[in-house]
Amino acid sequence: MTKGQQTRRDIVEKAAPLFNKKGFEGTSLSDLMHATGLQKGGIYRHFSSKEQLAREAFDYSWSRAASKRLDGVDDSANAIDRLKKMISNFVELRSELVPGGCPLMNTAVEADDGNAALRSRAQKALHSWAGRLSSITQDGINHRQIRPGINPKKLSQLIIAILEGALLISRLQKDRQPLQDVRQHLDQYLEDHVRSKARRKESRR
Repeated sequence: MTKGQQTRRDIVEKAAPLFNKKGFEGTSLSDLMHATGLQKGGIYRHFSSKEQLAREAFDYSWSRAASKRLDGVDDSANAIDRLKKMISNFVELRSELVPGGCPLMNTAVEADDGNAALRSRAQKALHSWAGRLSSITQDGINHRQIRPGINPKKLSQLIIAILEGALLISRLQKDRQPLQDVRQHLDQYLEDHVRSKARRKESRR
């Protein structure tokens, strides 16, 4: 990695928490200068605009979040357990994310009526997350671990909607309990309504 590439990476890593906490509009050039220790020219030597920096900062924040949500997921051969692990990671690994919380929620809310480029980044991130959940679900159906009538896309949307909704409530109330409650609810739902009945009977023998 060249010195210029390292500097660019450092700028992104230092800018990411600002954009994730304050949003695109709320993050000023002076904020970025203070965080990076660079003057305006030093920043714009590596990025053509604040928007370009914000896009790359989102990609960095989302990459961190997505990576943490996959920790240990492939350790289990059972699809239900893999789904549960992704849910658990979402709830338990929050302190290891880029400061500011879930970059998908933060960016989606701010960019909904505004920045089309950031909104596109958030849509791509959502598609990636849903796609991973759907893939696990389909694999479970193929291996008869998940009921054949389950729709992978609908299940992935349900999981994401419940988790992100609980996160919003948790942040507003400054209380982690809503996240713990939905994890328990989703775990039970997966056992009662998603796991293959044949596999459930085998596990009880």
